[in-house]
Amino acid sequence: MSMRWPLPLALSLTLAACAGAPEQSEPAPVGTSARVAAEPAAPALTSGIDLANFDREVRPQDDFYRFVNGAWLAKTEIPADKNNYGAFTILQDEAEKNLHAIVEEAAAGAATAGTDAQLVGDFYKSYMDEAKAERLGLAPLQPELDRIAAIQDRTQLLEYLARAQLLLIDTPISASVIAAANNPEVNALWLTQSGLGLPERDYYFSKEQRFQDIRAAYVRHVDAVFKLAGRKDSAAVAQRLLAFETRLAKANWPAVRMREFQKLWNPLDVEAAEKASPGIDWSRWLARMGLDHVETVSLGQPDYFVAVGQAVNDVPLATWRDYLTLRAIDSYSPYLSSAFVDENFDFYARTLSGTPELKPRWKRALGELENSTGDLLGKVYVERHFPPEAKQRMEQLVANLLKSFDASIDELDWMSAETKREAHDKVRHFTVKVGYPTKWKEYPGLVTKPDDLLGNVLRARDVNVQREIAKVGKPVDKTEWSLTPQTVNAYYNPLGNEIVFPAAILQPPFFDMTADDSVNYGGIGAVIGHEISHGFDDRGREFDGKGVLRDWWQPTDAERFNALAGMLVKQYDAFSPLPGMNVNGQLTLGENIGDLSGLAVAYKAYQLSLGGKPAPVIDGFTGEQRFFLGWGQVWKRKYRDEELVKRLKTDPHSPAQYRCNGILRNMPAFARAFAVEPGDQMYLAPEQQVRIW
Repeated sequence: MSMRWPLPLALSLTLAACAGAPEQSEPAPVGTSARVAAEPAAPALTSGIDLANFDREVRPQDDFYRFVNGAWLAKTEIPADKNNYGAFTILQDEAEKNLHAIVEEAAAGAATAGTDAQLVGDFYKSYMDEAKAERLGLAPLQPELDRIAAIQDRTQLLEYLARAQLLLIDTPISASVIAAANNPEVNALWLTQSGLGLPERDYYFSKEQRFQDIRAAYVRHVDAVFKLAGRKDSAAVAQRLLAFETRLAKANWPAVRMREFQKLWNPLDVEAAEKASPGIDWSRWLARMGLDHVETVSLGQPDYFVAVGQAVNDVPLATWRDYLTLRAIDSYSPYLSSAFVDENFDFYARTLSGTPELKPRWKRALGELENSTGDLLGKVYVERHFPPEAKQRMEQLVANLLKSFDASIDELDWMSAETKREAHDKVRHFTVKVGYPTKWKEYPGLVTKPDDLLGNVLRARDVNVQREIAKVGKPVDKTEWSLTPQTVNAYYNPLGNEIVFPAAILQPPFFDMTADDSVNYGGIGAVIGHEISHGFDDRGREFDGKGVLRDWWQPTDAERFNALAGMLVKQYDAFSPLPGMNVNGQLTLGENIGDLSGLAVAYKAYQLSLGGKPAPVIDGFTGEQRFFLGWGQVWKRKYRDEELVKRLKTDPHSPAQYRCNGILRNMPAFARAFAVEPGDQMYLAPEQQVRIW
């Protein structure tokens, strides 16, 4: 995502968790009447299916994912600087090449101070000056480390925890500025858990050998960091910090519980918040943040903040200083000398995700520019790489998918008329954003210099953080995006009841302007349906059409929904991509509902687009078959084992093969299209199939 206030609550429900960006979007048109009318057939349309990726030794009735992608899986190696690779990352690589050209131009020119080209070009040049970073070593960060070393009492500790938030240094207290759940027209301050060096609480407690090995590697990493910082007692420090973080992890809510919005929204006035979390002087913390005018905060996990308050008051200050030193160095290591860069990469990328090689420096520079000044790049990217006709076709397709979803509500036999009326109202109130924002983010006062990398990073963080702080208590800007247009992803925001499709995803295999509609409906149509369906998944359904966290369901309907969702949970719980590790059906439920309902509504929209006429047979496949082939090919993806372990613990998205096959087993239309019968591995008995929307 572009540089902005951290969003640990994951309120934006994305299509896919991918390297380079959480996760991506595209179009193909149909008519605009109430029953979507057919368009005149375009001449010489292709199938849009990459037949070279097929494994013809695999029957589609047994493993559709490998039938469509098996040859690609067999011949493709994950690039050495990546932890996973697939359709999303291939498109992100293409966007990266285009962005690289933009920043190289900016760096080569002699732009006027303060212009977009100068800000981007000088920032990029500072990052590419590896020799200077090598000469400076830890020196650029030393003033911050000295501030941490000067903490002498609990008041100073609390004030530094606030300062660290401003610097985007991870600590046990994290703040997000997002819409209030009870009044999404106004921005509120959400406080939530954070501050662990390992990805998730289970990494601290699991007795499985793989997690014991990771904990041992983390201790070695902390030891190495403090050795580089000149500490002679680094080994003892590492053991103390593991014990401290384990204490914090014990109080952390598990990932599944973090999906429960009703429990995450706990608005309290500041005095009540202080009583609810003894030991944390929220008034002082807010004042140090520049938020002394704030009267109400939301304590995301009340019992967790009780534990943090206790730690603020009884953990030795020496341990806190060491912890904050580690968090600061880990946060800023990418901008220091190679010793710090390599150590940071070795643990966080190689050990945790299995990535063999560090990205080339230009890619790391580009990633930082994306984080810091993403909209400056986005403006140029859109001008060069996003044709107006793509936006127009996408907007039309989204409108037709919304109509199809709206019509499908009336066909539900498990939902009462009262709840259906509310569901229809929510569909009518969707906000659709396609391609790029109507208003770009600004970076007032930002100064970048060609010879001051860490200074550029700090100044950019300050500009972006101050933009967020200024929002608290103010009306929500409905034009704002949480992704840049050059991000290959898409998302749904429940507090805004909005679906967003950035420009970069509007390319094959998701959307192909030269292809027959079937593959586009199976690709980008399903993406659109996925994001619409997020408004009605296990979390999105808790918000109404105006984005208010409100129970609009009749009790019996909620029970029926939960029963259907429970069936889907059990299906995914049974999937095991690695020995001894299964998919967490509850953690991935929202995304699985998005996939299931999104593909179903896209299929319905495709059928309506035919206007009663048969689809042509292309490359030996019927239109219905090509629709599902289009779905299957967007999920081609390979993972390194370490990354897959991490995703199984933390990612709300199921692994790609189950996003493909797990959904298709629940669709009678798929079984008809490919003659799936009892005994086939893709067969699921009708009484076991799930249809929610």
